[in-house]
Amino acid sequence: MEQTLNVTTTLTQFAQKHIKPFVLDWDKQSAFPKELFCQLAEMGLMGMLSMPEYGGLALNYEAYADAITTISQYCGSVGLSIAAHNSLVSQHICQFGNEAQKKKYLPGLCNGSSLGAWALTEPNAGSDAAGMTCSALRTDKGWALNGCKTFITQGASADVIVVIAKTDNGKNGHTAFLVEKNTPGFSAGKPLEKLGMRASETVELFFNDCIVSDDTRIGAVGNGFKQTMQILDGGRISIAALSLGIAKGAYELALQYAKKRQQFGKAIIDFQAIGFKLAEMATKIYAAELMLKDVCIKKDAGANTIKESAMCKLFASELAVKVSGEAVQIMGGNGYMTGFGVEKYYRDAKLCTIGEGTSEIQKLIIQREISR
Repeated sequence: MEQTLNVTTTLTQFAQKHIKPFVLDWDKQSAFPKELFCQLAEMGLMGMLSMPEYGGLALNYEAYADAITTISQYCGSVGLSIAAHNSLVSQHICQFGNEAQKKKYLPGLCNGSSLGAWALTEPNAGSDAAGMTCSALRTDKGWALNGCKTFITQGASADVIVVIAKTDNGKNGHTAFLVEKNTPGFSAGKPLEKLGMRASETVELFFNDCIVSDDTRIGAVGNGFKQTMQILDGGRISIAALSLGIAKGAYELALQYAKKRQQFGKAIIDFQAIGFKLAEMATKIYAAELMLKDVCIKKDAGANTIKESAMCKLFASELAVKVSGEAVQIMGGNGYMTGFGVEKYYRDAKLCTIGEGTSEIQKLIIQREISR
């Protein structure tokens, strides 16, 4: 609890000074504020889940999720990038990397001198991640990677990328590798234009006989897909926290607007049509907060949270879309204009129902778990 309170207070002050004044400009220009992450690293935010011996804070999941939520109240793009760096890249190395890999990569990822990306999705392998075709063929020099990855968060700016590639046609046919930015045969495309999350860089990655040594392999050959499923379990908690932050940010804007906006001689919050919308938004946000807290406590205790993570991600992401949409409605024409900021929450929210497993995939996971 003390960790959570300290994180919330510190990050709120930081976000109000270093994020809030620039959010709309970043969004308009689709600018990835890479320099911001150096400032976040000074606060330990780039190594929240990593162990202290590598420069990390070793926060519990409750404090980590609260940090993502707090940042995302001000900018979902920044929250998304921090989440990808911490829960996907660093956690993959922390959980499955060997000691040499941890010593080589984690200190830089924690201190901000290195930015990480995680590459799973392909143009023809989205929800069906096991259907990937990006391959890694063993050679006398190590491994030759060939293929394409898409929708990769901060893929062009990253210094090291965790790449999941196909190494065999069998059930256990995927392996994870660490690929550094300047490796010959590796390249990144231009940032993709998106509906929302515009200040979070999203690119395609290309591998053309990209040779990496066997030292870059994470864990055993054929263990990559199993690793991926475990990493995504924690990643769904990150997206739930991101979703909650977006919902809270949109709600607060709508609430303050409704208190100040006068129509027919009184504040619009005093009209039942508006007041009831806000009451329902506040109630569902509270429910999402409790769900997120519960799954974090269980994960910190070492429990299996596959079902709960999927439930939390499903509920919070759909809530973010609903709340941000209602916030735009409450603010009417002003909500539709870019200068008021609420439409950005609306655009950003949609990614949460898609990234790291669509809402439909979450329902499949939940169905599978409750059918056991």
